Amino acid sequence: MSSQQPGSYLAFDLGASTSRALLGALSGPKLELNELHRFTTPVLEIGDHLFWDVDAMWAELVTGLEKAKAATPGLRSLSVDSWAVDYVPLDASGTPIRNPHCYRDPRTEGVMERAFEVMPASDIYSVTGIQFLPFNTLYQVLADVQTEGYGGAAHKLPIADYFNYRFSGRQAIEVSMASTTQFMDVNTRQWSASLMEKFGLDTSLWPEIIPSGTRLGSALQEPRVEVLATCSHDTGAAVAAAPAVAPDENWTYISCGTWSLMGVERRAPLLTDAAREAGFTNEAGLDGTIRFLKNLTGLWVLQECMREWSASSRIDWGDLEREARVAIGTSKHTGDDALIDLENKRFLPRGPMEHRIHAYRHERGLRTLESRGEIVLAVLSSIAASYRSTLAQLESITGTAYDRIHLFGGGSQNALLCELTANACKCEVVAGPVEATALGNLLIQARTMGDLPAGMSIRDASAASSDLKVYLPDFTDTHDTK
Repeated sequence: MSSQQPGSYLAFDLGASTSRALLGALSGPKLELNELHRFTTPVLEIGDHLFWDVDAMWAELVTGLEKAKAATPGLRSLSVDSWAVDYVPLDASGTPIRNPHCYRDPRTEGVMERAFEVMPASDIYSVTGIQFLPFNTLYQVLADVQTEGYGGAAHKLPIADYFNYRFSGRQAIEVSMASTTQFMDVNTRQWSASLMEKFGLDTSLWPEIIPSGTRLGSALQEPRVEVLATCSHDTGAAVAAAPAVAPDENWTYISCGTWSLMGVERRAPLLTDAAREAGFTNEAGLDGTIRFLKNLTGLWVLQECMREWSASSRIDWGDLEREARVAIGTSKHTGDDALIDLENKRFLPRGPMEHRIHAYRHERGLRTLESRGEIVLAVLSSIAASYRSTLAQLESITGTAYDRIHLFGGGSQNALLCELTANACKCEVVAGPVEATALGNLLIQARTMGDLPAGMSIRDASAASSDLKVYLPDFTDTHDTK
């Protein structure tokens, strides 16, 4: 890549399992991606607790920036996105007072239920519009209040916003990330002082909320490079890049990775009792949109199984898909009674996942899964079944029928999952882009820097930059769109 190109941008896409640095360069209407650096997101296990090693992560980000500078002298900007809910507590000088907890840390057990005794769930939802999950930021903060030695924070920053701060020197929280904390008023898009005060929490701990696409300033390590807050929340960036360009299509999306996020894009939050009881969340998106979605278990269970299986044999995701396809023809039992409730709380923590699957099925009198392929097939079928039930809820709550699903993220590479999803949901599945989060991050940077071609939207550029594949129900046909 050369400095003669219209723009080169650096996205740090931090995932709960793997993180990457990706360079994007505009070539006409297309954004060309180049992965520069990849690393396993470092988790520290200390006693019974899980932490993110932010100093080790920062060292990897600095390495990514150095590689980007070496790859192109024309680097214009950078931005970090990450998962939500976890945060870094900072002292008055802006230095972390400890490593942030991982959302799978067990310290929040029972905290959410006790919080409802202070403020009913219906009241919390009417303000924030956020789905109730035991590891939401609200309950992590309440758990920290009860933990000896966890005081002294002057500010708190979510993971991506913390690293944007380290690059730029400016403490701020981008709105898509702020909305996930269960502290933001979903209508005003400002911190809810009344909610925080209800729980006896200090409102000054959280810096200002800023819009998506805000310029934070020049990078401290590289003054010629601007630091931008695109969509700090990875799902916000991914949905911004959904290649939904047909003006009349009724579409829903699934961002599929460790988690699956399934929902629709709206202009206003939906705060009905039906939405709350069904577990839907209202998160802020790009350009004032609302991501009305439900958090579902994605590939986490298989990722944990893969971690166990890889300890004794060399396998990859292609091997698992092939074994699952063999199991389709040899499995002795199919149907809904063969499915697994992946939302069962036993599947949330790290640990012996294959054992948990077998125990779950044994307790319910279900047939023992006799091969690795049968386990994979059962999990993928269960993921697809969760999409089917969530689609039915979406259609009921919104009063709209959806005939197309845009499935993007790492899960879009799993053809069997896409086929099972098309069949379960009885509608067309458009798979891709695989790098939806990075594309969204980079294309928001390009738009903010004024580099997108005139008249081209982020979604137009995403569609032009992606190899998409369409899956129709009943395996009747699959075809590439290019």
